[in-house]
Amino acid sequence: MTEHPEIATLLEALPYIRQFHGRTVVIKYGGAAMEDHALREDFARDVVLLKYVGMNPVVVHGGGPDITTYMERLGLPVEFVDGLRVSSADTVEVVKMVLVGKVNKDIVLRLNRHGQPAVGLCGDDGLLFRVGRRAAPGGKDIGLVGAIERVDVDVLEHIAQDYIPVVASVGADAEGASYNVNADEAAGAVARALRAHKVLFLTDVPGWLRDPDDQGSLISQADADQVQAALETVGGGMRPKLQACLDAIHGGVTNAHIVDGRVPHSVLLELFTDAGIGTRVVAAR
Repeated sequence: MTEHPEIATLLEALPYIRQFHGRTVVIKYGGAAMEDHALREDFARDVVLLKYVGMNPVVVHGGGPDITTYMERLGLPVEFVDGLRVSSADTVEVVKMVLVGKVNKDIVLRLNRHGQPAVGLCGDDGLLFRVGRRAAPGGKDIGLVGAIERVDVDVLEHIAQDYIPVVASVGADAEGASYNVNADEAAGAVARALRAHKVLFLTDVPGWLRDPDDQGSLISQADADQVQAALETVGGGMRPKLQACLDAIHGGVTNAHIVDGRVPHSVLLELFTDAGIGTRVVAAR
């Protein structure tokens, strides 16, 4: 008798569900998965399913397109250096309003609606992030962009017992000055501090590409040494993602994945199928 394809899919997922039960998975949410209505719903259902099958998902998000839209409306300059948004005091104020006041609550409400209660946080809540000013890459001043110096995971661990934490990527220094924090860096730092089993970075390309202009040049797996060696030649938004993968792996995270968020249910495909999608970064042998 021929096995029904839906049953085969469930059976394929079973060993992964068993392996990941009780484990923490940090998901950096952004890009097309955040902008397209259908993909937003897919993402919410995926994360809720992870919670239902006994995993502890933690969502860390940015909101670059929304931030850019509001900055343009206010006549503020929009500039990036090596994938990092140049941030004046006015920029940081817009970032906090958009990420904490709008994007974070939209995600929380969507997760709630799909069946699991979520709690929204930012780096200021429970002193979750302590940040310092990031050194200017290549001597270029990028303003109030923060580098995470410490993650106090107590608040996350308490919330994750019963809720899905949703973290907006802003934080403050010891004097209470606010900084814009790259969401990839924030996700990597949270995964490292939680000793998560996996961290996934949703993006708008198939993964790490040997040639950014060739969508077929996907690197399906790389170890930390290979990523480190390549960092000097990687630019744009992929650079902070690869650096965040390295930081997470060096902190004891088992696997870091760069996943195409334009693919429906990309989170489930990466976690629960034999093939997976995207690029997997593992520790050096």
